[in-house]
Amino acid sequence: MICSALARFARKIIPAQVRPNGYLENLVRKQTGGRVFSGPFAGMCWISGDVNHAHIHIPKLLGIYERELHPYIERACALNLSHIINLGAAEGYYAVGMSLRNPGARIIAFESQAQERWGLTERARINGVVNRLGILGKCEPEDLKRVLADAPRPFIVCDVEGYESVLLDPAIVPLLQHSWILVELHEFVEQGITEKVRKRFERTHKISHVWQQERKLADFPFQDFYTRFLPKRYLCWAVSESRPERMSWFWMEPASAPGAQ
Repeated sequence: MICSALARFARKIIPAQVRPNGYLENLVRKQTGGRVFSGPFAGMCWISGDVNHAHIHIPKLLGIYERELHPYIERACALNLSHIINLGAAEGYYAVGMSLRNPGARIIAFESQAQERWGLTERARINGVVNRLGILGKCEPEDLKRVLADAPRPFIVCDVEGYESVLLDPAIVPLLQHSWILVELHEFVEQGITEKVRKRFERTHKISHVWQQERKLADFPFQDFYTRFLPKRYLCWAVSESRPERMSWFWMEPASAPGAQ
């Protein structure tokens, strides 16, 4: 009780920017200039005066967010696909990043949350891709069927918190059989969803199962006098992605595609 009271008192009198979490956020913001520091979307503007949330999600700004997927993002960019469809686009890390990397592709981003769509729109604007990016609300199977009908060579990035069980069903959306797909699997939402998705696509796709890797203190690239004396748990927090459990993804290439691997 006394420790909790002291912690609440400290939060009231210590400015947020000098508390450990706030200090690390400001340090990363300053060192990167608000642009993604590394990875496939290096250089993407992530923070500006218009897009400036209290928590900046340090892994995205560092460019280490979901770094397990970097080889597959590079693979998708090399394929020169016609359409990139982002299901569960959130504030636009993949939708805007892929727009920058694939200027010839049509980008369609589905996001059900209004606040996230606002952040996505602003990031598209500050990166100069707002006119090439279609932003829509929640995606249902009929919506996915409609956009795939006009997409000869589509790439789908899917992170829909378990709704992949509904959307990624080639029995309902047949054109999924010819799509490149990168999907985050949410076993903690629906137990068995990984095998359900695998069985739906194992005859039409070559599937790679990608597992989340451990993050380390060395993943935080900016050190100064203050960070040297911080308890390690703060730096661990800075590079973590706050996952509820160890996550995994499927990278699925249509088996009939030239050069599928």
